[in-house]
Amino acid sequence: MRHKVKKKHFDRTREQRLALYRSLARAVLMEERVETSLQRAKAVRPMVERLITLGKRGDLASRRLALSILPDRKAVKRLFEEVAPRFENREGGYTRILRLPDRRKGDSCELAIIELVE
Repeated sequence: MRHKVKKKHFDRTREQRLALYRSLARAVLMEERVETSLQRAKAVRPMVERLITLGKRGDLASRRLALSILPDRKAVKRLFEEVAPRFENREGGYTRILRLPDRRKGDSCELAIIELVE
């Protein structure tokens, strides 16, 4: 039975799903705007928000936690030096998901843009 199962599995193993989330989170932090499916955008949003919150704290422990979640030194450096200081006065809601009117041609999937606010 699937009682209280809230996360999407995307027909992938846990490791594949984590790799998908990490790559999407890295793309959002580096590019600040990514076009993907609506379900993927909704799934990666909490990870990006948590990383930005860690970046706002700014201490060594936060940097190590961010590196454990997102093992890409360039992305973590950008997170702590450029992205997080922009959200210093904001309590939360660092990302925005915009639905696109068209669907993907191959599988008719709903598309969305996930981007950083401000």
